[in-house]
Amino acid sequence: QVQVAESGGGLVQAGGSLRLSCTASGLTFDAHTMAWFRQAPGKEREGVLCFSWNGGTTRTAESVKGRFTVSRDTTKKTVYLQMTSLKPEDTAMYYCAADREKYTYCSESWSSRVFDYWGQGTQVTVSS
Repeated sequence: QVQVAESGGGLVQAGGSLRLSCTASGLTFDAHTMAWFRQAPGKEREGVLCFSWNGGTTRTAESVKGRFTVSRDTTKKTVYLQMTSLKPEDTAMYYCAADREKYTYCSESWSSRVFDYWGQGTQVTVSS
């Protein structure tokens, strides 16, 4: 059974930083593309960042480019989302997702792809 879980959210002032973690179990961790999404109240879900199975492709939303980066620790089966220069508009529930298929890549339309495994989300609140 595949399980995905996020952690690391919290309240931070504008300009601050947070690092979110996503652990995945029940799958071959370094064979699956992972992604971060977010959803603010009253808004549609937004793809934040996609990280392909071998790290060869990373796609980043324009809204966070230059501020958010991703990394992975395969020994811990964890993907990290490092968020810096946070803005109030970054306030949202952040979700981690994993692709069911192995060895896929982050295409330009990755944010509209169906990711099969999702975590419960972790709340990020940025105060002004």
